[in-house]
Amino acid sequence: MATEENIIQIEEKQKKVVSTNKLIIFFVIGSMCVSLTGSYFMSHFLIQKKIAEYDNKKDREVKTEIVRLHEDDIVSVVEKVSPSVVSIVVSKEMPRYQKLYNSPLDLFFGQPNTSPQGQNQNKNEKQKIGGGTGFFVSKDGLVVTNRHVVVDTDAEYTVVTSDGKEHSATVLARDTLLDFAVLKIEGNDFVSVELADSDAIKIGQTVVAIGNSLGEFSNSVSRGIISGVQRNIIAGGGSGGTEELADIIQTDAAINFGNSGGPLLDVEGKVIGINTAIAQGAENVGFALPINSVKRLVDDVQRTGSISRPFIGVRYVELTQDIRDALNVKYESGVLVVRGEKITDFAVSPGSPADKAGIMENDIILEIDGKKVDKKNSLAVLVAQYSVGDKITVKIWHKGEEKSLQVMLEDKKNTQ
Repeated sequence: MATEENIIQIEEKQKKVVSTNKLIIFFVIGSMCVSLTGSYFMSHFLIQKKIAEYDNKKDREVKTEIVRLHEDDIVSVVEKVSPSVVSIVVSKEMPRYQKLYNSPLDLFFGQPNTSPQGQNQNKNEKQKIGGGTGFFVSKDGLVVTNRHVVVDTDAEYTVVTSDGKEHSATVLARDTLLDFAVLKIEGNDFVSVELADSDAIKIGQTVVAIGNSLGEFSNSVSRGIISGVQRNIIAGGGSGGTEELADIIQTDAAINFGNSGGPLLDVEGKVIGINTAIAQGAENVGFALPINSVKRLVDDVQRTGSISRPFIGVRYVELTQDIRDALNVKYESGVLVVRGEKITDFAVSPGSPADKAGIMENDIILEIDGKKVDKKNSLAVLVAQYSVGDKITVKIWHKGEEKSLQVMLEDKKNTQ
């Protein structure tokens, strides 16, 4: 018979067993939770890893597709525009090369060339002396290029189309302000280019240049980006002189000797500029005339066969601090009308539009039709945006007062 003490001992043993069982149950449940949680996180990690791998693969595929499509765009541009690009060959009658000796041994022994060929020392022959690039802007054979490509008025010019055919060319116009010229060849149904709006270009956008590289490799293609806009440079001319080119495009697309006059294109195959110059001593620094600056000139040639260049007829210098102090003016921009070094270098050309409007020496020209005359918008650039016969409002400073004058633009060549 169990005593009270035995009953108490049995109850305590039962409590220990129950506690132990609870611990075992809690441990088992805890282990299961940890296992389930670990499995969940492991599964989640693996899923995320797979998703990341998939995303990376898709990202690479997308990037590859973008590159492929971009390359396809460039190829399409070249295929579309190449038939419009021509090589320009410059030829001239030059003294025939004289062979004074038949061989180096004759030179060593002092035996001159006595053959008939060696005796023709005073005859000339036509020789290739230069080359460049151009492109059709009309189906009837109108070709634009740089003026320095066709600067020699005594030379003959031949246009070679993309199919290798040669055409005798006539230079219709050489612009006196921009490095720009227009030629004409006989024929119809030539493939002409499409002109873009060069004012809408953006730095960093892709461009393509096509040209007769080095004067030997016709329709050579290079690709790059727009590196800058509204650049001003001093460029060497084809006759050995220099000229200032304002408001032009900078690109890193390769422009070599012979590329001059070729098109600079956007990814739609539209012309945004005319390849014109490279920076000496630098790599991948080329320049092109914005196509908007010559559109009106092309229209002039198509309508009249020549280029009309509006002008007002003043000689001027940009305002400097010394000039401001001397005249006691506070204008930050503008140009001072001044005479040149020679007695015939008038500040205002007699009979010119400026003379007729009342502009005088020592006046300061401040604005053209509300646009300030400054480094960004020089007087020449602003006036070039108009046509002969346009009337513009010129704001000036005259002897302490501001005035607005009406100036009727005239053709420069008709007033020289």
